Amino acid sequence: QVQLVESGGGLVQPGGSLRLSCAASGRIFSLNTMAWYLQAPGKKRELVASITQEGSTLYADSAKGRFTISRDNAKNTVHLLMSSLQSEDTAVYYCNARLRRTGWDMESDYWGQGTQVTVSS
Repeated sequence: QVQLVESGGGLVQPGGSLRLSCAASGRIFSLNTMAWYLQAPGKKRELVASITQEGSTLYADSAKGRFTISRDNAKNTVHLLMSSLQSEDTAVYYCNARLRRTGWDMESDYWGQGTQVTVSS
């Protein structure tokens, strides 16, 4: 089985920073693209940032210049450093990983359970 666990969410004041982390565990043959998504109340899940196994990154316009995604391949972990946070950043943030399980040919997407980020004074 494969599991993704997020951490680092919480309450932060406007203008503050927060660092989210996501660790993938289980029988993983290859861990390819990892990403962070957000889902605000009443809205569908949207991509925030992604990073390939080689380190290439992609950011949503709302995250560009404020957020930084990174990964540690040795630990199967992805991070999202969030700075200059605003109230509109309030949402549940989900970790996503595209991977192949050991012994299987299929490449599939896996999701974490999500971590709440609340920006409020």
